Amino acid sequence: MTEPAYVASIMKTALLRCPAGTRLSDAAVRMSERYCSSMLITRGDEVLGIWTEQDALMVDFADPGAAQCPVEQVMSSPITSIKPHATIDTAARIFDEKGIRHLLVVDDDETPLGIVSRNDIALEKGLESYLRLRKVENAMRSAPLTLAASLPLSEAVQRMRTSPACDAVIVRYDDHLGILTTRDLVRFVASYPGNMAIGRLASRPLLSINRDEALINARDRLIHHRLRHLAVLDDSEEVIGILGFADIISTEEYRHLDTLRDTLEQHDSAIRQSRQSLRLAEQVIESTLEGIMITDAGGRIEFVNPAFTHLTGYELDEAVGHTPGSLLSSGRQNADFYQNMWHAMHQHGYWRGEIWNRRKGGELYLEMLTVTAIYDEAGETSHFAAMFSDITQVRENEQRVHHLAWYDALTGLPNRRLIEDRLSLATRHARRHSQQLAVVFIDLDHFKQINDSLDHAAGDELLTLVARRLENCLRDDDSLGRLGGDEFIALLPNVGGVDEAVSVVRRMIDAISAPFDLRRRQVRVGCSLGVSFYPSDANSAETLIQHADAAMYRAKREGRNTWRLYSSDMEFHNNRRMTLETALRESLAQGEGIEAYYQPLFERDSGRLYSAEALMRWHHPQLGQVSPGEFIPLAESAGLILQLGQRLLDQVLQQLHDWLAAGLEPVPIAINLSPRQFWQHDLIDDIRTRLEAFAIPAELISFELTESTLLDRHQQAITALEALRDLGHRVAIDDFGTGYSSLSYLQDLPITTLKIDRTFIQALTEGNRRGSEAILAAVTGLAEGLDLQVVAEGVETHEQLDALARFPVQLIQGFLFGRPANAATFTTNWLIRRA
Repeated sequence: MTEPAYVASIMKTALLRCPAGTRLSDAAVRMSERYCSSMLITRGDEVLGIWTEQDALMVDFADPGAAQCPVEQVMSSPITSIKPHATIDTAARIFDEKGIRHLLVVDDDETPLGIVSRNDIALEKGLESYLRLRKVENAMRSAPLTLAASLPLSEAVQRMRTSPACDAVIVRYDDHLGILTTRDLVRFVASYPGNMAIGRLASRPLLSINRDEALINARDRLIHHRLRHLAVLDDSEEVIGILGFADIISTEEYRHLDTLRDTLEQHDSAIRQSRQSLRLAEQVIESTLEGIMITDAGGRIEFVNPAFTHLTGYELDEAVGHTPGSLLSSGRQNADFYQNMWHAMHQHGYWRGEIWNRRKGGELYLEMLTVTAIYDEAGETSHFAAMFSDITQVRENEQRVHHLAWYDALTGLPNRRLIEDRLSLATRHARRHSQQLAVVFIDLDHFKQINDSLDHAAGDELLTLVARRLENCLRDDDSLGRLGGDEFIALLPNVGGVDEAVSVVRRMIDAISAPFDLRRRQVRVGCSLGVSFYPSDANSAETLIQHADAAMYRAKREGRNTWRLYSSDMEFHNNRRMTLETALRESLAQGEGIEAYYQPLFERDSGRLYSAEALMRWHHPQLGQVSPGEFIPLAESAGLILQLGQRLLDQVLQQLHDWLAAGLEPVPIAINLSPRQFWQHDLIDDIRTRLEAFAIPAELISFELTESTLLDRHQQAITALEALRDLGHRVAIDDFGTGYSSLSYLQDLPITTLKIDRTFIQALTEGNRRGSEAILAAVTGLAEGLDLQVVAEGVETHEQLDALARFPVQLIQGFLFGRPANAATFTTNWLIRRA
């Protein structure tokens, strides 16, 4: 009798674990990367539950935020366990009784040792004889769930969820089929693709198997192609079912396998004893997935198997009597190829290699071919046996993987790895031939605003359009690559000098500055470019890119939509920037060195203190006082501006709380909101929560925004501003007149104040005085008509103050009346106690 098989022999010991608090999307990323069907959810050393591919059906794909919850909220718990010395029969019975797909294997101390799944049973070696005797139609699931390719993902998942034991659906396109599985859903949880049509997400084409084939063929095909499911076809090539690993053998069947194994082993023994018989050879040949062709010694076909017909399209009666060359030759191999093949055959008795052939319908395919000489009793060649398989798709997949390794998936451009490799080769070539080459680093301006105002799909479309325009600006031998995000890099080999490179750069700026037609609207972006040259600026590819990057940052700092050539002082500024960014992160993390200063605003006519503006100051122990003009743009580019803004808001609220607790009468404090703060989806709730936490009346806080923050998302801006106003806050447009002012939208905004930029105030007494007076008259008249308060910023002299007397300006801010001061100084100089 056959010894029973134990769980320990089939369990997987590489356990994937995940902390309970991990976001579901991050957990899904880990599961996708490991190609696992389950992961243990833990807290410390304790196993709380399990999350499986089947559990992905419970995610609401209509809600983009559904994947952000902790994985412990969607895990299955408690997890059923089993001992390693339990029989596989026992595991199968538990699967069947509990309706689950995974068991945790533990030792006597309940320490996890491994995981065993339903699929692992189907992979057990001891089943092979049994699976050779059973046909696919005996195990398939009939009438599989079939959905239209146009169906949204969320609805497809809902259908799968309500269908019994459904882990895959067939996706029907106009002319072919695809498949969507629970493993795909885990990948979608990991990287939310949006509630798009499943036709864009399904895997295709759907591989199939005939219902009359043996289950062992189905299992081997699943393993070979690393698939989980096959479509089952009838004799008319119609899909009548679906077959997955879990279907190959049912748990009920497995309970009787000990008896079946004994029977099958006796049967196999009889087959082995008669394996030389023609009948068995024919069975093997008939059932194999490889095409088999037997010719006589002269090369004329005598026999072909069904797989040959399936692969080539030629039936047995069409092939017999012909030579393979006359039937299948593609014309891609020349006479030397066949001469070498037959030389190897005569010398070694066999030949193996890749060869292009042609199907009956004319389609070319690549096959892996093995030809072996068959000898008679006299040692003479009597026949040739050829076995082959279609490897076209394998080679195409290999080429696809190679392309993904070296090219950007979105734009099709070379990626960082390939462009750096090309640059290294180009520098060596330039060194040998004493040539110059240029590296151009390209970064789009205002791309994030478009990405945020439309969506990421529109942003991807824009990046593709940008890539095509940039390519059209290059010379024949130039290369363009995408480094990631909105950053591109161009390699210009053998440039005749700076002027030739600059000519290409200017074409790029002009091309990107032109409007783009994006989703039935026109959008504009610019680009900032930096250029470095070999050998004058650097000798290595890495340093050339770094220097071009530094030059690009200089272009951004000095106005955007322009270009700069690398110079040696940029390295100092680049190092300075890295030092400042590191220091700023440390200061924010430690809560030290960043302090709110307050600059007073006064009523012009009465001279009474009206309010104050909160300004951020940063003093670092080693770097000293860092200018806001330096660290605020740095915070924006480094993604720290949100933390900085929240730190300022909390400091102001705490200071107002302290003033009130001390019996003082604080004036309203104005806080500048960066674009990223303003466009937070939870801005209003966050502000309301903080006001309640510090017990501060809303009228003591006002907010200031620049025009550019509101420009691109006009209607959404109105909604957000109305919400701030409803909370009780006043809202001012800061630096008015320096951005892209549009009087048509200004009248719709629920704002209370315009702050005229200091440049117009300074020009009242110097430079273009008449022009500034005209602008001030227009702006203040507009504000008066819209019932808006006007603040004049940057008033530094009595002469400027006198010049403002002719205009309806209510409030004054500037050094003439008061400089920014820390809380202690502001308290001493300006605040009074309540009566």
